[in-house]
Amino acid sequence: MHLDDLSTLKDDMVAFIAGHGMRRMNGYVPEDVPTVIFEEDDIDGWKDFVEHAKSANAPFLTMSEVVLEPEDVATLIGQVRDHNYPDHDAAELEEAQDLTQHVGKTGYLQLGFSHGGVMFLYETATEWYDVFQELMETVTDLGQIIVDDSDED
Repeated sequence: MHLDDLSTLKDDMVAFIAGHGMRRMNGYVPEDVPTVIFEEDDIDGWKDFVEHAKSANAPFLTMSEVVLEPEDVATLIGQVRDHNYPDHDAAELEEAQDLTQHVGKTGYLQLGFSHGGVMFLYETATEWYDVFQELMETVTDLGQIIVDDSDED
């Protein structure tokens, strides 16, 4: 089952965490922190993750979400246009424009808890959020290309 909006899943997570008597802190764990990524076996694998946190006596779980904002899509479309000029029919531009239908939706969720100096993470994302991330990485990578126009004659 692929969800288009993870907001209902987030609500379920909040209720499940509270139902286990655990606290939740809004916070994102960045990539530069030592982590172990939880690999889920099924759609409700996140419940096992919460139960692992409880078993590890974690004092709380971190929770982060990403909601697609109109400004994010507008910025991405502008950057894709700039990088694909003069090709205004580029596939990347069409993908970026298609993201407007997902504005206001939750595309990414992260749960985490600390144990033994390592952060254990559960992450899930929608397909459109993965496309958004790939496009952002593409335009960022293209923006870092340096063109040397100097003549070496």
